[in-house]
Amino acid sequence: MQSANFKDYFHLHILVFIAGFTAILGELITIEAISLVWFRMLMASVLLVVYVLFSKVNLKVNPRALLRLSFAGVIIALHWITFFGAIDASNVSTTLAVFSTGTFFASIIEPIVYKRKVLGYEILFGILAIVGVCIITQSEVEYLTGIILGILSAFFSSLFAVLNGSFLKKHSATVISFYEFISGVLFITIYILCFGEGFSAEFFSLSTSDFWYLFILASICTTYAFIASVYIMKTISPYTVVLTYNLEPVYGIILALILFPEKEKMSPSFYYGALVIITVVMLNVLVKNRRKIKRSRS
Repeated sequence: MQSANFKDYFHLHILVFIAGFTAILGELITIEAISLVWFRMLMASVLLVVYVLFSKVNLKVNPRALLRLSFAGVIIALHWITFFGAIDASNVSTTLAVFSTGTFFASIIEPIVYKRKVLGYEILFGILAIVGVCIITQSEVEYLTGIILGILSAFFSSLFAVLNGSFLKKHSATVISFYEFISGVLFITIYILCFGEGFSAEFFSLSTSDFWYLFILASICTTYAFIASVYIMKTISPYTVVLTYNLEPVYGIILALILFPEKEKMSPSFYYGALVIITVVMLNVLVKNRRKIKRSRS
């Protein structure tokens, strides 16, 4: 893995801010979570095809790689469905808060996938992130369904981030994103045909506002952010990426408070929990930099 610089970390935080804005779009879009994710991945796939044709990217992969990328595509589809489902079942604040449990999941999944030992401080930071989430959500127990869906979304997101980190050893971010988007669309299509109400005229009847919100979601918050977040893991570890994404609830909830002041009211516990999460992110950067300096000197 290449060494990360200030520009890489700044880019990562821009992506985290975009991720926070994704929740705002989820609140604004009126269709249900499964339909929302289907349109999102379909639009993103079309945009990515245009990019691939324009940049002449070689999409050839072997069958084994295709299978693995397809599996990851299903995982990201499940992540988005549970994420937007959590917003529907609770609100933006609760969903983004419990989503921070991804830190804990990443500290367990990454050592398994990369076959390295579990680092004590990663487990500690993961637990501290959960403490921050508990502080934030202590007054939101009535949103139990949303909390459960948010935690599931965090698990799928962490698994997806770690898998993509391993894919980058052999494939470009564009190739990875292309096959994952396509497989995600196919997975949701099969689900809708087998277990849903099918593709009726009503399914494709989108309001003007929903269409443009979906387009922003698919272009800026998906196609761009997706490729960029995969690319950023060439210099920053998946664990650090997931941990930094714990700032997503901070950005997202602040945006929600500004845009939906009546619906998104934060108690003092939010600020205490947010402080814990931010502290964990900063400590992670400091510890990793200190370890890197020690390795360079030895």
